[in-house]
Amino acid sequence: MNRFFGTDGFRGRAGKELTAEHAFAVGRFLGWYYGAAKGKKCRAVIGKDTRRSSYMLEYALAAGLTASGADAYIMHVTTTPSVAYAARSFNFDCGIVISASHNAFGDNGIKILNSSGEKLSDGVTGLIEDYLTGALRSGGAAVEVPFACGADVGSVIDFVAGRNNYTAHLISLAPGSLAGYRIGLDCANGSAYNIARRVFRALGAKVFAIGCQPDGTNINDNCGSTRPARLRALVRERGLDAGFAFDGDGDRCICVDERGEVVDGDGILYILSDYLRRSGGLIGDKVVATVMSNSGLISSLKSRGIGVEVCGVGDRLVYERMRDCGAALGGEQSGHIIIGKVENTGDGIVTALWVMQALALSGGAFSHLLSGLELYPQVCASVPVKDKARAASPDVAREVARAEALFNGRGRVLVRPSGTENVVRVMVECPDGQMCREACAAIVRAIKGDICAE
Repeated sequence: MNRFFGTDGFRGRAGKELTAEHAFAVGRFLGWYYGAAKGKKCRAVIGKDTRRSSYMLEYALAAGLTASGADAYIMHVTTTPSVAYAARSFNFDCGIVISASHNAFGDNGIKILNSSGEKLSDGVTGLIEDYLTGALRSGGAAVEVPFACGADVGSVIDFVAGRNNYTAHLISLAPGSLAGYRIGLDCANGSAYNIARRVFRALGAKVFAIGCQPDGTNINDNCGSTRPARLRALVRERGLDAGFAFDGDGDRCICVDERGEVVDGDGILYILSDYLRRSGGLIGDKVVATVMSNSGLISSLKSRGIGVEVCGVGDRLVYERMRDCGAALGGEQSGHIIIGKVENTGDGIVTALWVMQALALSGGAFSHLLSGLELYPQVCASVPVKDKARAASPDVAREVARAEALFNGRGRVLVRPSGTENVVRVMVECPDGQMCREACAAIVRAIKGDICAE
């Protein structure tokens, strides 16, 4: 089991589980691994979100990289997908994103991408962990990462041009104007706050934006993809055609239709599978979804002749399954959507652009794009815990078994420890909404240890 890296990088409380010393050490290893260890100079590109601690970690990473002889290119506040784009478009050896995505501002994280803009393999991640723990060895001897000296010390280069190039790339993806559309954006006071507005305004849309005043401590604070209530109200009050909420690092998107109703990743997959098939881009008439996706999505897609490949949770796993089975579309209920034609990681702005293309092609209201999608009642909960092993406790197993017996094959339960937070996630799904709520509540009580005697 990884000590530092979870499903989405190295994440924890800034200054506690994730410190400037950690960031410096990660930079030292990456600068050496992609540079001197291969007989060349490493070029790394770094982006960050708007958390106050992101500046601390950015400078520490840059110091570690340059101390190992690497050149660090700084994109400043920018999205995860923009760093992925820069890594693969400008021949960088690796990309680094400082962000804790949808987490509260006190957390932070380090995501590392390879030269193709893909999440690092477990093999390389394991080497970083070995270095951080002093267990990196070669031929039985501990590996020493040397410091560069003299002219071999690396440089720090301002690379805001990379962010501007990415913005132009996004604008170029849209086949037509969005003039006449009134769109709401919730940028979570995060890294998409500047880019998203520029892109949609450049395409002619009338933009109404919230979550665009970051102060270092308000990222994801009552806004963004995990808290779309303010965006829902904005869409209703202003009579907008659509709304899009992003997370802290801009790789997720949750939609709001013209009625103010939330459309999550399942709804987006349904909309885009139809759009891509009509435009000839749905390779093999199949999509990739995760075990968290609603069973109704799978049934609804199958009724349209579209197959679904199911994988574990995490956008990296979605991308890997897409690559293995040749699918052009995949995603998670949380709003990580990957459109294989243009990206190899989730990009919330690209997702919003493609949904708008589907809307423009239909000529109708957003809600009409969901015609034929029949979702089952589903209740989800995230339970804070000190020890994520609570997910496998006997009390929890007993409540899960009880729920499954009640469902009698017509529902399902999923309990799993989060890979990014100290929480256990619970999903309960069955045809009876009340039964879902009661079963979920019982499992949550079991996770908390709040079991009543019968």
